Amino acid sequence: MPQTPPAPSHDSQATPPARAAAGWRRHRGWGTALALLLIVALVGGSWYLIKRPAAGGGGGPGGRGGFGANGPPTVTVGHALAQRKPLPVTLDALGTVTPLATVTLKPQVGGVLTQVLFEEGQRVKKGQLLAQIDPRPYEQVLMQAQGALKRDQAQLEAARVTLQRYKTLLGQDSIARQEVDTQAALVSQLEGAIVTDRANVAAAQLNLDFTRITSPIDGRIGLRAVDPGNTVTANSTTGIAVVTQINPIDVQFSVPQDRVPEIMRQLQAGDAMQVVALDRTRSDALDTGRFSTLDNVVDVSTGTVKSKARFENAKSTLFPNQFVNVRMTLRTIDALVVPVTAVRNGPKGPYVFVVGEDRKVKMRAIKRGETTVEWIQITEGLKEGEQVVTEGGDRLDDGTRVQLQGETPAPGGGAPVARAPGADGKPVAAAGGEAGARKVSPPNAEQRQRMLDSAGGDAEKLAQRKAFLAAIDRGDPEALERWQQMSQRRRRNNGPE
Repeated sequence: MPQTPPAPSHDSQATPPARAAAGWRRHRGWGTALALLLIVALVGGSWYLIKRPAAGGGGGPGGRGGFGANGPPTVTVGHALAQRKPLPVTLDALGTVTPLATVTLKPQVGGVLTQVLFEEGQRVKKGQLLAQIDPRPYEQVLMQAQGALKRDQAQLEAARVTLQRYKTLLGQDSIARQEVDTQAALVSQLEGAIVTDRANVAAAQLNLDFTRITSPIDGRIGLRAVDPGNTVTANSTTGIAVVTQINPIDVQFSVPQDRVPEIMRQLQAGDAMQVVALDRTRSDALDTGRFSTLDNVVDVSTGTVKSKARFENAKSTLFPNQFVNVRMTLRTIDALVVPVTAVRNGPKGPYVFVVGEDRKVKMRAIKRGETTVEWIQITEGLKEGEQVVTEGGDRLDDGTRVQLQGETPAPGGGAPVARAPGADGKPVAAAGGEAGARKVSPPNAEQRQRMLDSAGGDAEKLAQRKAFLAAIDRGDPEALERWQQMSQRRRRNNGPE
């Protein structure tokens, strides 16, 4: 029986180009699979290398050398205590120094300027002679007026005697009444002439006095505009010089209209509001004064009200038309505060990192109150005595383990090593209130003097620095902590002393 030949396969019937395309598709599928496997292997290896525990246990110095046995690495942070203290409610503004009076010395009479009796920049007193105009022409005018006065006075006396004689004759019916009336009119005429003569004498005397140019106020005189020997005219536009009163002196600045009711309450209560004039960099206080007054209208273009503060300016640190930064203290409140650097802003509002006793931080939402340059009031979310992170917060998450500045981590990633007690038997406070590895050295005599000199003559700052040094000597933990932080910042900025 003859065998039926097998049916031809699909491959045998395909053309050579079709077979090549099918083979290429099979190779491409295998290549894609191998590439995916390689990517998965790389991702898994990277995850393992990152998340595996360190062989040696704890991390490196400062908590950054590796992973500890307890998980994430330890981060070294700066910190501070939430503390209750008097917090000044201040208002900052840009001000302009304005003198109480500025007077241009203009001649009231013309003539030759014979003397200039002041030096440029000299301090002058009210009534002090500053310049002299040639007085001789005005002396002659005065003498003429005085001569006319004496002549008319003599004529008046003669007319009065004649009038008295005429009245006697009229009583004897020996003279006509018309002559008596004419003589009486002559007496009245001469009396009017006397009044005019006296006015002429006074005007001539006044012009003579105007040849002596005196200072109308106490102040500082500026540059001389006219030299001796020049002819000056009455009420010239330039004048001879300008006198400016600088003791005391005012500073004009603007306050927001929202603060006006509070300022008015303080003024009505009679409470003096302190105002400090600062330099351009806000680092040095030029002078301290008191708030004086508010303007009577609100500037509609800026929503502010002009105001003035008065300064004694005893050291002449404020100069007319100088621009200064003004810091005005509205009132002082008792508040729970933390450093400004401890507060951060997130999508849900302000928050702080609170350091727990296990040295793990917790992100906690807060509510802020009044703010100064250094401190910020916490109205809700913190308790007094809790530690908050001030430096290094950008590297933290909720639950991150931290190490406080000044502490040495224990071997194996345990709790920080406590600091040995000081010479007085008390534990020396570390930065943040915990015992640390470095002893707090009290300020030496040079540091104490430098700290007192930095007050710059400000009595309030000087008293604060003395109280701070006394607290250090008593062993006050907060004062020691603050001194430790200051020492650490100085070492970081300038190196070891």
